[in-house]
Amino acid sequence: MQPSFERPRTVRPTVDVAGPAAANLPTGLSTAVQQLALDPALSDAELVRRTLAGQQDPFAALVARYQKRAYWIAFHVVGRTEEARDVAQEAFVRLFKGLAQYDFARSFYTWFYRIVMNLAIDALRKLRSARAGSLDDVLGGLPDQRESGEAPVEREEQDRAVWAVLERMDAKFRAVLVLRDIHGLSCREIAPILKVTHATARWRLHRGRQMFREHWERLERGGRP
Repeated sequence: MQPSFERPRTVRPTVDVAGPAAANLPTGLSTAVQQLALDPALSDAELVRRTLAGQQDPFAALVARYQKRAYWIAFHVVGRTEEARDVAQEAFVRLFKGLAQYDFARSFYTWFYRIVMNLAIDALRKLRSARAGSLDDVLGGLPDQRESGEAPVEREEQDRAVWAVLERMDAKFRAVLVLRDIHGLSCREIAPILKVTHATARWRLHRGRQMFREHWERLERGGRP
């Protein structure tokens, strides 16, 4: 049975829309940082303004809001835990250094996700040139928490096959599939993140899904993806 890429397993960012949820924040935050991160009246842009004014807690609150999301986006692109952590960490370093260039007329999460995606795609390309492609160390950690009647072993086997297919796809198609079908962003949101037109994002999604199905069907017939 082919896994569906038509119904996204959404872990869509919600900070700009309805305020952050406590479940999205990492543990161990100071009270001041947690209050800033959870305050729905404080937009991401306002936290940026306060950071640029020399305050430290607002940037820590930004990191808290996006730390888990940055990690999982990186993980779905590179497919390895340690590399995803490195990408997320470097993304926040780049974010801090580039805050002065932030355009307040644009969405913060779109801008930040572009940083994460660029770093993740670069990391993926380096991994592909440096390793044979084993995914055994990450297949147990897929974060979508799907409700399914499948037995754990069957679900693990399917996850393994999904990653085997995704890893062999071109980075530009894989990036769109990750953002749309795993993280639930629309093509209009994906386009500025990847610096492409809306039409290009839609075409890459369509073509990426086609390629995934082709690889998957080949795998089901007994061939390699």
